[in-house]
Amino acid sequence: MVTVIDPQIAGISGDMLLCALVNIGANKSKIIDGVYFAQDYLKNSKIKNIDFTKVQKHGIQATKLVLDIDEKVDERKGTDIRNCISLASDKIGLAEKAKSFATSAIDTLLAAETRVHGTTIDSVHLHEASGLDTVIDIVGTAIALNDLGYFDDEIITTPVAVGGGILSFSHGVTTNPGGAILEIFKNSKITISGGKIKDELTTPTGASMLVNLATKCSEFYPQLKVSTVGYGAGTKNFDEFPNVLKIVHGEKTTSYERDSVIILETNVDDVSGEVLGNMLEKIMEKGAKDVTITPAITKKSRPTHLISVICDTNSMNSVLDLLFSETGTLGIRARASERFIIPRSIVKTTITIEDKKFPIHYKIIGKDKNFKIESDDIKSVAESINKSYKQTEELIRNIINKELS
Repeated sequence: MVTVIDPQIAGISGDMLLCALVNIGANKSKIIDGVYFAQDYLKNSKIKNIDFTKVQKHGIQATKLVLDIDEKVDERKGTDIRNCISLASDKIGLAEKAKSFATSAIDTLLAAETRVHGTTIDSVHLHEASGLDTVIDIVGTAIALNDLGYFDDEIITTPVAVGGGILSFSHGVTTNPGGAILEIFKNSKITISGGKIKDELTTPTGASMLVNLATKCSEFYPQLKVSTVGYGAGTKNFDEFPNVLKIVHGEKTTSYERDSVIILETNVDDVSGEVLGNMLEKIMEKGAKDVTITPAITKKSRPTHLISVICDTNSMNSVLDLLFSETGTLGIRARASERFIIPRSIVKTTITIEDKKFPIHYKIIGKDKNFKIESDDIKSVAESINKSYKQTEELIRNIINKELS
């Protein structure tokens, strides 16, 4: 099964994620009973009322969190919030996957705040995320995901709308997205975009939970047979769009994986073969997935080379810099494309040939134990044992086949 979290229009907050899970079918009574335990581990905080109600957001019926808290503090140490989440998770008896998610989410939030403020985990203070509501969002979401069984799903997110404009926070004002949001998404492989409005669309709590749930980010939904859809309402109202987070749950209808890539192309008609060869090696080192150089004829019957690079958003800027600097081209075309790929995993092992040990990497492709050995490893072994590439590949393949049988 697969779960798609879709924050590409309205972003994501902790309560929106929790409410979308309730809307899709999570047991709200179980969530409410569970989060009541949390208030026992956070001083000067008490839940006066908590419920989930149905609301309309631009014609979409969604679930909204109704929360009334009596809280007598303005800020807390981050470790106080973490301890509360950990102790409440134990008290409730959360399953290990749910507890791990809850503690990882708050750890991600605290790590982002420490990097922004240049302090340590033990001394960082939370301001906007210092209340019992943050605990309720994280613990409640852990309960909901566990109740629905979604921790066993493949969880995919679409790109995240973060909004724009100026953001007010405890230290004054800053541009949106704020530092904590950027730190949370940094190196997460989840892409963000400004969104449709000059307002905060994604909160640090929502972002922290998302990066600990989603295994991949894709502009496109996977091929799936939809079983349920849930909508979680945010507190704000916008004229331009419904402020709801959408979650879609269903069954994948293909064994192929689906992802998004960027294709960069340019034509060059005055670059030598030596320059092209050197450029190709450098681009692959920067993380490109593939490079193709094709001879062609362009305007005025000029012979040219079409350079085509497949990369992801993480390596795109580095590849662009190299293409411009190495070829002197004046323009590069770029387009997003989706692709279907066969699932694969990389295995590292050590084999023994002629009383010598060699590290070997190979890809297992699909579910039939088909595999492909890294060519550089074959070359290295072939040189060491003084055999041909073909002979060495056969030796290594026989050894791996025995390991897999």
